[in-house]
Amino acid sequence: MRRTARIAQLCLCVCLFAPFSASAQADNSALPAKDSRVSMHAEGTFDVKNSPLPADDAIAGTAIGRFGLDKQFHGDLEASSKGEMLGAGNPAAGTAGYVAIEYVTGTLQGRKGSLALQHLGTMENGKFDLKVLIVPGSGTGDLAGIAGSMEIIIAAGKHSYKLHYTIQTAKQ
Repeated sequence: MRRTARIAQLCLCVCLFAPFSASAQADNSALPAKDSRVSMHAEGTFDVKNSPLPADDAIAGTAIGRFGLDKQFHGDLEASSKGEMLGAGNPAAGTAGYVAIEYVTGTLQGRKGSLALQHLGTMENGKFDLKVLIVPGSGTGDLAGIAGSMEIIIAAGKHSYKLHYTIQTAKQ
């Protein structure tokens, strides 16, 4: 096991420091322009429908609830999504947790494509802790290479989002 860990560490070091070798520091003027990442923000609202799904073999006989998600995003993100959520706890008492994955397809600030969102949420004593991340490597089309996170805001029964993301753009 130690040998495998040492080999993995060595591979990681080689990958991280290889670009800084003497040969890599040679004249780079003939190399093609590299992509750069641009930080962006998007906002809007969304409508969500969740519907109970039957328990599958993995959760049959447990207190885990399973729900289908169907969302319509509006604003900077004009898209629809489908997903699945698993939850447990007692939301009526103010304690619960959930995980979800949803697949979003549409247009984000003029870029067409799709991406996946991963949710991790808990509620304790009526206080929410929610993390929604763009799944690495899930972007397609004009959204290839996207990374970031989404804030979900629920106020007066309305849902809105703030998407903080980076995306690769070619330097001119």
